[in-house]
Amino acid sequence: MSEVAVAERPVTDSLVTVFGGSGFLGRYVVRALAKRGYRVRVPVRRPELAGFLQPLGYVGQIHVVQANVRYPDSVARAAQGSDAVVNLTGILAPSGRQTFEAVHVFGAKAIATAAAGVGARLVHVSAIGADPKAESDYAATKGEGELAVKAASPDAVILRPSLVFGPEDEFFNRFASLSRFMPALPLIGGGTTRFQPVFVGDVAAAAQRAVDGKAKPGAIYELGGPEVRTFKELMELMLHEIGSHRALIDLPFGAASFAARFLEALPGAPLTRDQVELLRHDNVVSEAAIAEGRILQGLGIAPASMSSVLPSYLWRFRKAGQFTRVET
Repeated sequence: MSEVAVAERPVTDSLVTVFGGSGFLGRYVVRALAKRGYRVRVPVRRPELAGFLQPLGYVGQIHVVQANVRYPDSVARAAQGSDAVVNLTGILAPSGRQTFEAVHVFGAKAIATAAAGVGARLVHVSAIGADPKAESDYAATKGEGELAVKAASPDAVILRPSLVFGPEDEFFNRFASLSRFMPALPLIGGGTTRFQPVFVGDVAAAAQRAVDGKAKPGAIYELGGPEVRTFKELMELMLHEIGSHRALIDLPFGAASFAARFLEALPGAPLTRDQVELLRHDNVVSEAAIAEGRILQGLGIAPASMSSVLPSYLWRFRKAGQFTRVET
């Protein structure tokens, strides 16, 4: 998980270009592809900040280049010579010119068009709940992005993960950090929204297998872990893992949306109105996806449980770190 993987020498001349490869999920996808033996190209806006990717593969196996999904010409140049393209680009909140429309729709279209132009297999990572008709701008633009991808590359494989967790996640780490100085944590909408958290390593494995050609062309896979938990249950699990006792207070959607008007203007946007809207809907794998095998198990992946992963990184939030004994 958090350790550096030692990749083998490339066993294939195949080149995979990974857009969004320097992000949370990206580093795991890059590692999985490198271990598989692919040559990996990672287009990023600022290559000088992505040097941490180099140790994930053999010397010379991972190559970082400059590109910006808002500029199709740079995307096309980055995709040249690729046998497969993976799109992991996405944002949780708009910032400057990095808007939902620019990244999720315009960027997705540019990447899909570039992949189609070089005849590369395309793997597009979206999100459960993606729907052009959604009230949330995040979910709506994710849905519009999927349509743009399908129009440019009909055989593209789309992966829709639920809440992704792992050592660098923005969910458990954020709330664990908040619990250090806040006497209580909010349960937006009463904490009844259901999630199916999926380990980042499993999502990366799914992307790697799709690149391998083991996914059905043109299919949409929904990726979730083995457990469905409510927001409240996830907070309770997190507090148990860090050995903390904090009150959990219900915060109605209306009050949360009002507070978000001010919080979204702060650096890092701790909470936005769009995120509150997202929490009005469950984020779990659909029955149709399960019935049709469009899930992790359909790709030959046994999803990891939260209990097997969370202790490996949440220990740092305990009072005495790894020396704190937590009851099982």
